Amino acid sequence: MIRPAARAAIARWAEALWGLGVLALGLYWGFFTGGGLLHWVGYAVAIAGALLLVAGLQKGRFRTGSGGPGVVQIVEGRIAYFGPLTGGAADLGDLTRVVLDSSAKPPHWLLHRPGEPDLAIPLNAEGADALFDAFATLPGLKTERMLAEMRKDGTRPVTIWEAVPRENAHIRLH
Repeated sequence: MIRPAARAAIARWAEALWGLGVLALGLYWGFFTGGGLLHWVGYAVAIAGALLLVAGLQKGRFRTGSGGPGVVQIVEGRIAYFGPLTGGAADLGDLTRVVLDSSAKPPHWLLHRPGEPDLAIPLNAEGADALFDAFATLPGLKTERMLAEMRKDGTRPVTIWEAVPRENAHIRLH
């Protein structure tokens, strides 16, 4: 009984809606229970809800829709793209650069790997929303910058993340 457009909007913002619910529950427990242990638990739940809300808003902004060409699958740090004309796989640990090419129709992620051709993944490919969590594991990635670049109508590719060259990487023991 829910219209498809409304169902798609709810699915896009599902994590943010859950975060809002947890935040509301925490605020209710924290301010309207009259003290005691539940009062203090409410503050902790409200903080967790606020964090869930922020993360949900970021994930909702990352989702650009579905129905585009191909399917993205991520298993144990390996991104696989199965497209109608191209495809391939890339390990997150092997990536040297992630580029957003907004000039392509539809816009694409370009995943650079040493010695291999770039893996081009449309933003609206089925399952491409899972790339948000995969990209979040890349060291030094600026999530807000990535989301802002996704909203722009770019005319040229933009580097979103670049790996630190191995010769400049610091070796840490602790």
